[in-house]
Amino acid sequence: MRPAIFAVGAAAAAWSAPAAAAHAPALAAALRIARRVDGLPGVALTFDDGPHPAGTPAVLAALERAGARATFFLVGEQVRRHPSLAREIVAAGHTVALHGDRHRCQLRLTAGTLDDDLARVAATVADATGAAPALYRPPYGVFSLVGLALVRRRGWRELLWSRWGRDWRAHTTPAAIARRASRDLSAGDVVLLHDADWYSSDGSHRRTAAALPLVLEEIARRGLYPTGSASAAGALTHST
Repeated sequence: MRPAIFAVGAAAAAWSAPAAAAHAPALAAALRIARRVDGLPGVALTFDDGPHPAGTPAVLAALERAGARATFFLVGEQVRRHPSLAREIVAAGHTVALHGDRHRCQLRLTAGTLDDDLARVAATVADATGAAPALYRPPYGVFSLVGLALVRRRGWRELLWSRWGRDWRAHTTPAAIARRASRDLSAGDVVLLHDADWYSSDGSHRRTAAALPLVLEEIARRGLYPTGSASAAGALTHST
Protein backbone atom coordinates (compact mmCIF):
# COMPACT_ATOMS: atom_id res chain seq x y z
CA MET A 1 0.00 0.00 0.00
CA ARG A 2 2.70 2.47 0.98
CA PRO A 3 4.70 2.13 -2.29
CA ALA A 4 1.49 2.70 -4.26
CA ILE A 5 0.63 5.80 -2.24
CA PHE A 6 4.17 7.06 -2.69
CA ALA A 7 3.99 6.49 -6.44
CA VAL A 8 0.69 8.38 -6.69
CA GLY A 9 2.10 11.22 -4.63
CA ALA A 10 5.25 11.39 -6.74
CA ALA A 11 3.23 11.45 -9.95
CA ALA A 12 1.02 14.25 -8.64
CA ALA A 13 4.05 16.24 -7.57
CA ALA A 14 5.64 15.86 -11.00
CA TRP A 15 2.41 16.84 -12.74
CA SER A 16 2.17 20.08 -10.75
CA ALA A 17 5.91 20.83 -10.53
CA PRO A 18 5.83 24.01 -12.68
CA ALA A 19 2.69 25.42 -11.04
CA ALA A 20 4.41 27.96 -8.78
CA ALA A 21 6.82 29.31 -11.41
CA ALA A 22 5.06 32.68 -11.63
CA HIS A 23 5.87 33.34 -7.98
CA ALA A 24 9.15 31.45 -7.65
CA PRO A 25 11.92 32.96 -9.78
CA ALA A 26 14.33 30.10 -9.08
CA LEU A 27 11.78 27.52 -10.22
CA ALA A 28 10.96 29.52 -13.34
CA ALA A 29 14.65 29.78 -14.16
CA ALA A 30 15.19 26.06 -13.63
CA LEU A 31 12.32 25.29 -16.00
CA ARG A 32 13.39 28.00 -18.47
CA ILE A 33 10.03 29.78 -18.19
CA ALA A 34 10.46 33.50 -18.81
CA ARG A 35 9.20 35.95 -16.20
CA ARG A 36 11.23 38.86 -17.58
CA VAL A 37 12.63 39.86 -20.95
CA ASP A 38 16.38 40.14 -20.48
CA GLY A 39 18.01 42.77 -22.65
CA LEU A 40 14.83 44.78 -23.01
CA PRO A 41 15.56 48.49 -22.34
CA GLY A 42 11.98 49.14 -21.29
CA VAL A 43 9.03 47.46 -19.59
CA ALA A 44 6.62 45.02 -21.22
CA LEU A 45 2.98 45.79 -20.46
CA THR A 46 0.69 42.76 -20.73
CA PHE A 47 -3.06 42.33 -20.32
CA ASP A 48 -4.88 39.05 -19.72
CA ASP A 49 -8.42 37.67 -20.09
CA GLY A 50 -9.83 39.80 -22.92
CA PRO A 51 -11.19 40.98 -25.11
CA HIS A 52 -13.95 42.74 -23.17
CA PRO A 53 -16.45 45.24 -24.63
CA ALA A 54 -15.81 47.85 -21.93
CA GLY A 55 -12.39 47.03 -20.52
CA THR A 56 -10.48 46.55 -23.75
CA PRO A 57 -11.50 49.86 -25.38
CA ALA A 58 -10.73 51.74 -22.14
CA VAL A 59 -7.26 50.20 -21.96
CA LEU A 60 -6.63 50.83 -25.65
CA ALA A 61 -7.61 54.48 -25.21
CA ALA A 62 -5.22 54.94 -22.27
CA LEU A 63 -2.39 53.31 -24.20
CA GLU A 64 -3.10 55.48 -27.23
CA ARG A 65 -3.00 58.68 -25.16
CA ALA A 66 0.40 57.68 -23.82
CA GLY A 67 1.74 56.45 -27.16
CA ALA A 68 2.29 53.05 -25.55
CA ARG A 69 2.16 49.52 -26.87
CA ALA A 70 1.25 46.33 -25.05
CA THR A 71 0.67 42.62 -25.46
CA PHE A 72 -2.83 41.19 -24.97
CA PHE A 73 -3.14 37.54 -23.94
CA LEU A 74 -6.53 36.60 -25.39
CA VAL A 75 -9.01 33.94 -24.33
CA GLY A 76 -10.51 32.06 -27.26
CA GLU A 77 -14.09 31.98 -25.98
CA GLN A 78 -14.02 35.77 -25.59
CA VAL A 79 -12.50 36.31 -29.03
CA ARG A 80 -15.38 34.33 -30.53
CA ARG A 81 -17.81 36.61 -28.70
CA HIS A 82 -15.97 39.81 -29.64
CA PRO A 83 -13.85 39.21 -32.75
CA SER A 84 -13.94 42.87 -33.79
CA LEU A 85 -12.24 43.86 -30.53
CA ALA A 86 -9.46 41.37 -31.18
CA ARG A 87 -8.98 42.94 -34.60
CA GLU A 88 -9.02 46.41 -33.01
CA ILE A 89 -6.12 45.44 -30.73
CA VAL A 90 -4.01 44.47 -33.73
CA ALA A 91 -5.09 47.51 -35.77
CA ALA A 92 -3.94 49.77 -32.94
CA GLY A 93 -0.43 48.33 -33.21
CA HIS A 94 -0.47 46.01 -30.22
CA THR A 95 0.51 42.36 -30.09
CA VAL A 96 -1.93 39.51 -29.47
CA ALA A 97 -0.88 36.38 -27.63
CA LEU A 98 -2.62 33.26 -26.30
CA HIS A 99 -4.19 32.68 -22.88
CA GLY A 100 -6.14 29.49 -23.51
CA ASP A 101 -9.43 28.81 -25.23
CA ARG A 102 -11.25 28.63 -21.90
CA HIS A 103 -9.94 30.07 -18.65
CA ARG A 104 -9.21 26.81 -16.85
CA CYS A 105 -6.31 25.78 -14.64
CA GLN A 106 -4.00 23.37 -16.45
CA LEU A 107 -3.69 21.18 -13.36
CA ARG A 108 -7.33 20.15 -13.80
CA LEU A 109 -7.05 19.19 -17.48
CA THR A 110 -5.99 15.96 -19.11
CA ALA A 111 -3.34 16.07 -21.79
CA GLY A 112 -5.93 15.54 -24.52
CA THR A 113 -8.27 18.24 -23.22
CA LEU A 114 -5.42 20.71 -22.88
CA ASP A 115 -4.07 19.95 -26.36
CA ASP A 116 -7.54 20.59 -27.80
CA ASP A 117 -7.74 23.86 -25.86
CA LEU A 118 -4.41 25.06 -27.25
CA ALA A 119 -5.38 24.15 -30.80
CA ARG A 120 -8.70 25.93 -30.55
CA VAL A 121 -7.36 29.20 -29.10
CA ALA A 122 -4.67 29.35 -31.78
CA ALA A 123 -7.22 28.82 -34.55
CA THR A 124 -9.68 31.30 -33.05
CA VAL A 125 -7.16 34.12 -32.70
CA ALA A 126 -5.77 33.48 -36.17
CA ASP A 127 -9.24 33.50 -37.71
CA ALA A 128 -10.24 36.72 -35.95
CA THR A 129 -7.04 38.73 -36.38
CA GLY A 130 -4.99 37.18 -39.17
CA ALA A 131 -2.13 36.85 -36.68
CA ALA A 132 -0.47 33.60 -35.68
CA PRO A 133 0.71 34.21 -32.10
CA ALA A 134 3.53 32.07 -30.75
CA LEU A 135 3.51 33.51 -27.23
CA TYR A 136 1.49 31.86 -24.46
CA ARG A 137 0.60 32.48 -20.83
CA PRO A 138 -1.55 29.92 -19.00
CA PRO A 139 -4.65 30.91 -17.03
CA TYR A 140 -3.71 31.86 -13.47
CA GLY A 141 -0.06 31.63 -14.55
CA VAL A 142 -0.16 27.91 -13.70
CA PHE A 143 1.55 25.30 -15.86
CA SER A 144 1.27 21.56 -15.44
CA LEU A 145 4.22 19.49 -16.55
CA VAL A 146 2.30 18.18 -19.55
CA GLY A 147 1.00 21.66 -20.34
CA LEU A 148 4.49 23.04 -20.50
CA ALA A 149 5.54 20.18 -22.78
CA LEU A 150 2.55 20.69 -25.09
CA VAL A 151 3.20 24.42 -25.42
CA ARG A 152 6.84 23.79 -26.29
CA ARG A 153 5.94 21.03 -28.72
CA ARG A 154 3.99 23.65 -30.69
CA GLY A 155 7.06 25.88 -30.79
CA TRP A 156 5.44 28.57 -28.64
CA ARG A 157 7.25 30.69 -26.08
CA GLU A 158 6.00 31.01 -22.50
CA LEU A 159 5.87 34.34 -20.70
CA LEU A 160 4.76 34.84 -17.10
CA TRP A 161 5.38 38.13 -15.28
CA SER A 162 7.70 39.81 -12.80
CA ARG A 163 5.31 42.57 -11.63
CA TRP A 164 1.55 42.58 -11.24
CA GLY A 165 -1.16 44.89 -9.98
CA ARG A 166 -3.42 42.21 -8.47
CA ASP A 167 -6.15 44.18 -10.18
CA TRP A 168 -8.52 41.21 -10.18
CA ARG A 169 -9.32 41.64 -6.48
CA ALA A 170 -12.64 43.06 -5.35
CA HIS A 171 -11.26 45.24 -2.59
CA THR A 172 -8.54 47.26 -4.25
CA THR A 173 -8.20 50.72 -5.76
CA PRO A 174 -6.59 52.20 -8.88
CA ALA A 175 -3.90 53.78 -6.71
CA ALA A 176 -3.11 50.46 -5.02
CA ILE A 177 -3.01 48.66 -8.37
CA ALA A 178 -0.62 51.24 -9.78
CA ARG A 179 1.67 51.14 -6.74
CA ARG A 180 1.95 47.38 -6.83
CA ALA A 181 2.37 47.13 -10.61
CA SER A 182 5.10 49.78 -10.78
CA ARG A 183 6.99 49.00 -7.57
CA ASP A 184 10.75 48.80 -8.17
CA LEU A 185 10.32 48.61 -11.94
CA SER A 186 13.45 48.07 -13.98
CA ALA A 187 14.31 47.32 -17.59
CA GLY A 188 13.10 43.88 -18.63
CA ASP A 189 10.19 43.68 -16.20
CA VAL A 190 6.93 42.20 -17.45
CA VAL A 191 3.85 43.83 -15.90
CA LEU A 192 0.62 41.85 -15.63
CA LEU A 193 -2.76 43.61 -15.66
CA HIS A 194 -6.23 42.61 -16.90
CA ASP A 195 -8.46 44.34 -19.44
CA ALA A 196 -11.46 42.15 -18.58
CA ASP A 197 -13.42 41.00 -15.56
CA TRP A 198 -14.77 37.76 -17.03
CA TYR A 199 -12.85 35.66 -14.52
CA SER A 200 -12.28 38.13 -11.67
CA SER A 201 -14.24 40.51 -9.47
CA ASP A 202 -17.09 42.35 -11.14
CA GLY A 203 -16.02 45.71 -12.54
CA SER A 204 -12.32 45.11 -11.96
CA HIS A 205 -11.55 46.26 -15.51
CA ARG A 206 -12.67 49.78 -14.56
CA ARG A 207 -10.10 49.94 -11.76
CA THR A 208 -7.42 48.71 -14.13
CA ALA A 209 -8.28 51.35 -16.72
CA ALA A 210 -8.10 54.03 -14.03
CA ALA A 211 -4.77 52.71 -12.74
CA LEU A 212 -3.11 52.40 -16.16
CA PRO A 213 -2.28 56.13 -16.64
CA LEU A 214 -0.55 56.09 -13.24
CA VAL A 215 1.49 53.03 -14.26
CA LEU A 216 2.43 54.66 -17.56
CA GLU A 217 3.48 57.85 -15.78
CA GLU A 218 5.79 55.87 -13.50
CA ILE A 219 7.28 53.99 -16.45
CA ALA A 220 8.01 57.32 -18.15
CA ARG A 221 9.39 58.84 -14.96
CA ARG A 222 11.90 56.01 -14.74
CA GLY A 223 12.90 56.47 -18.36
CA LEU A 224 12.10 52.89 -19.28
CA TYR A 225 11.76 53.37 -23.02
CA PRO A 226 12.37 50.45 -25.39
CA THR A 227 14.29 50.62 -28.63
CA GLY A 228 12.46 47.74 -30.30
CA SER A 229 10.60 44.47 -29.83
CA ALA A 230 12.01 41.59 -27.82
CA SER A 231 12.34 38.79 -30.35
CA ALA A 232 13.41 36.38 -27.63
CA ALA A 233 9.93 36.67 -26.10
CA GLY A 234 8.07 36.06 -29.32
CA ALA A 235 7.50 39.46 -30.93
CA LEU A 236 6.33 41.31 -27.84
CA THR A 237 5.72 45.00 -28.21
CA HIS A 238 6.34 47.34 -25.32
CA SER A 239 5.53 50.73 -23.86
CA THR A 240 7.05 53.67 -25.72
